[in-house]
Amino acid sequence: MNIILLNSSRGQTRSLPVTWPNLIILSMFLFFMPVALGVGSYFLSAWLNPPILSSGIVDQWQESLDQQQQGVRDFTNDAEGQLAALTVKMAQMQARLLRLDALGEHISELAKLSKGEFDFSESPAVGGPESFDLGEAYEKPDFLAALGKLGEELEQKEVQLEVLGSLIANRKLKKDVFLAGRPVEWGWMSSRYGRRSDPFTGRLAWHKGVDFAGKENSSVVAVAAGVVTWSGDHHGYGEMVEINHGGGYVTRYGHNKENLVQVGEIVHKGHVIAKMGSTGRSTGPHVHFEVYKNGRAENPAKYINRASR
Repeated sequence: MNIILLNSSRGQTRSLPVTWPNLIILSMFLFFMPVALGVGSYFLSAWLNPPILSSGIVDQWQESLDQQQQGVRDFTNDAEGQLAALTVKMAQMQARLLRLDALGEHISELAKLSKGEFDFSESPAVGGPESFDLGEAYEKPDFLAALGKLGEELEQKEVQLEVLGSLIANRKLKKDVFLAGRPVEWGWMSSRYGRRSDPFTGRLAWHKGVDFAGKENSSVVAVAAGVVTWSGDHHGYGEMVEINHGGGYVTRYGHNKENLVQVGEIVHKGHVIAKMGSTGRSTGPHVHFEVYKNGRAENPAKYINRASR
């Protein structure tokens, strides 16, 4: 098989024998020629018309966008942290305000202020005539600085109220431990302090206390604040309560039908500590009342008859 080539200018012909190598070369030429032309056209077009956005510009924009997003995340985290700190600060200040209210109520009770005279549960009343004098220009305070200043003021008020409360409580405590008054709410003195005839033997004996007779089950009360050091049966006293008032003072309340306090219990002035009875060495319902100072019995009459502070 031959391929005939015509030369139109000279009118000559030429034939080429078709062999397998020639056929393969021709096929490869016909296949790769369009591919080469397409690739060449693409690069020529890219060289003549460069793209508007190069890869370098896109990378820069992406990097800038990443930085902005990171900045937004940092700002959000910072804002959330500040909000959490402010929330904690506000909670602490609210707790302080509640504590101040409680201290104020406590001091009002200690000072025996009448209701409504100083009410901590309500905001203080304020007012005044309208003024058109604006004074100096108002400047918006820094929020955190204002909170810090308010916290300092609250702390100072807490200290002041605590000191005032301690002073009033100490005065009240001194008043409560001052021995004065009768050990009964109702009754009469049936036997005095000193020499007397023993009700069981008829012999002269020393009576270390005073007796207050009354109705069975009537109240026996503490004549001062203190700590209970005995509550139970005691030889000769029957059911007895002993109270240590500090300062070397101790009082005893004997022949009770029932003791209402326990050892270690703190009692206040006027506290009902027992029910009157006739237990132990007794002839009838009464309370045997004794006062000791530094271990020595004293005449209770001088404490019963003196005025309360």
